[in-house]
This record gives sequence, C-alpha cells and structure tokens, in this order.
Amino acid sequence: MQTSLPAAPQTPTDNAGYGLYHRRETIPVAVGDVIIGGGHPVVVQSMINEDTLDIAGAVAGIRRLHEAGCEIVRVTVPSLGHAYALAEIRQQLHATYRPVPLVADVHHNGLKIALEVAKHVDKVRINPGLFVFEKPKPQRTEYTEAEFAEIGDKIRDTLKPLVLSLKEQGKAMRIGVNHGSLAERMLFTYGDTPEGMVESALEFIRICESLDYQNLVISLKAARVQVMIAAYRLMAKRLQELGTNYPFHLGVTEAGDGEYGRIKSTAGIATLLADGIGDTIRVSLTEAPEKEIPVCYGILQALGLRKTMVEYVACPSCGRTLFNLEEVLQQVRQATSHLTGLDIAVMGCIVNGLGEMADADYGYVGKQAGYISLYRGREEIKKVPADQGVQELVALIKADGRWVDP
Repeated sequence: MQTSLPAAPQTPTDNAGYGLYHRRETIPVAVGDVIIGGGHPVVVQSMINEDTLDIAGAVAGIRRLHEAGCEIVRVTVPSLGHAYALAEIRQQLHATYRPVPLVADVHHNGLKIALEVAKHVDKVRINPGLFVFEKPKPQRTEYTEAEFAEIGDKIRDTLKPLVLSLKEQGKAMRIGVNHGSLAERMLFTYGDTPEGMVESALEFIRICESLDYQNLVISLKAARVQVMIAAYRLMAKRLQELGTNYPFHLGVTEAGDGEYGRIKSTAGIATLLADGIGDTIRVSLTEAPEKEIPVCYGILQALGLRKTMVEYVACPSCGRTLFNLEEVLQQVRQATSHLTGLDIAVMGCIVNGLGEMADADYGYVGKQAGYISLYRGREEIKKVPADQGVQELVALIKADGRWVDP
C-alpha cells in the first residue's frame, strides 16, 4: 500500500533571510496526517506517562498533549494487553475528540506486540538493542564474525513480519537507538561509541530496505549531549554516502527536569537543527509531558524554523536605559503574548535600538526621559508619554489589522 503524501510547503531554506540555514533533504514519512521530513516543518512530539491499560487516562493524556501543541503522541506498549488497549484508545479519541497521530513504543522481544499494535497506531518505534534481546554473557571476551552474522539473521527473521505488515498498511517505523541500551555485540564490536549507535541503526535499515520498505524515521538518543550530537552527524554522513536520506527524530534522552533539563535538551537539539539536521523533536523532561511542548516550540522559534508566538527583542539594560526595561517588557508581553507571527522590540535607548531592532515589526524605544517612540519596522510612527506606551503600541497593531483578541 503506497501512501500519498502532500507536497511540502514552500518555505525559505535559509534562516531569517540571512542565508545561514540549509536543511538536510530527506524523504517525507507520513505519521497519520502529519508529515515528517520532505521539507515540511519540524514536527513536535512527546509521550504520555499514563499506563496504556488505563484507557480513560491515556485518552485524556493524549488529548492534553495534543491541545498543548504536540503533533504526534507516543504511548508505551510493554505487553499484548497494552496493544489491545490501543484499539479502544484510538476509537475513543475519534469519538470524543479527533484523530491524533499515535506512535507505539515497543521494546523487549516485541514482535507479537508490534504486529498487534501496528493495526491501531500510525507508527511503531522499535529499539534495535532490545527488539531481539540477547542476554549478556559475563564471561564473553569477543564476538566472532559467525556469531555476529547468526544474530543478524535472527534479527532479520524477527523483524521481517513487522516490516511487511507496516508496508502493507502504509505505516511508519522509527528505528530508535538508545546509547544506554546498545546490544552486547555492538558494544564488543564498536565500543560504547556513536559509531556503535550508527551501526546498530544501519543494520535495521538494511533489513528494511531489502524488503523494499522505506517509511523510516531514525533516532540516536543519548543522555550525554556530545554523544548524541556526534551520533546524528555521523549517521547523516553515512546515509549520504549510501545515497539514502531518512528523516531524523532528535532528542537528548533522560535530560532531567527544571532549568538544566531544558538547557541540556536545547544544547543537543538546537545544535543539530542549526546544522540543518532534524525533522521531528522531543524534549524529554522529568515533568508533566505538556511542559515539554513550550520548550520544543521555543527552540524552533529561536532558530527561525517555526513561528508560533511573538518574538520579543529586548536589550539587557544599561546606564543609558530611559525606563524600567524589565517592567515594561513584561507589560508588553502581557498585552501581546497571545498574538502569533510578530516580532516586537523593546529597547531602552536609541543608541543601539534602531540597529538591533531593524528586523522587528514593531519597536518600543526610549528616546527621551518620560517618552517613548513607537516604530513600524524602521519608521518612527509617533512619540507618546511613557505611561501610554503599551496601549499605544496595541492601538498601532490594531490599526495595521494585525491584532486578534485573546
């Protein structure tokens, strides 16, 4: 069954018009009504933390994530019972909300589970290190070529029915390598390295290609940012050499929580996106899943890849600042943060103001004590008393027809 995919939207290939960004070209892969890769916008996804056997809870969790802006939702499927539950979850979503692109997470020796759950979801994620699980042998010192090949044949025999099922249904697979769960033979052969991660994924990719199946998304996640970045860069290079171009799912696994979890995730994901690598992202936080979504969109907005909120440009304040910059920025944000697609600059003085806000749609600039100047682009529109600045800014946006009510 061949999936018919819509053409990719016509979007700039550079970053904010500066010619700095060239995105890696990939094939498009459909996950429900969402397209990963193929020039389509970078997709945001996350994973519910409810037990999939709790059908009502899972439906509610999926809906919360989707309403928060999550475009693809993943659920864990550790048993056949969980796989059967997804049929009811999908049915209830359709009946009480709307179809949501779903991904099933399948791990240890999961062929039976994967074959069942493939009927009820849009993509199946498998972990090459666990899909055909070989219990490590403490006394082992090496793998012979024959042993390596024997396990490879077993993997092919186990994976083949799932590949053929997904191919027939026109559904997708994520080959999701985790640095922390590499198979023992990969560790012995390549070490605990990005190369081992890449080779683990390539083994599964070759099996899929031999069965004429290419609806693949690849991930190579690690808890260490440096390892994750190196693995994705190496995989991009290897696929280019092989003449294939599957889309990538980016993420720093087990990033933790709070400010550092967000910084760590951003360091890995944004670095690769700035390289032009990455087609869908997940920020993995030890928090409610809905809290991951603003971080994803923040990363994409900062890199100019998605425009989902107001972009605020504001100077850090200095001795030249003519008003309480922090306070005014919060007032401007409170009045306008519900808008989308606008750049608004709040600048404390004129010295750097015009240059630094040159690309903003609107500017709020201190030019003399007690007064601020409002700009549309580079054009000064009016000078108003400082205590009327925010309301006059709102009035200007309304006059230009770019305002929507909260």
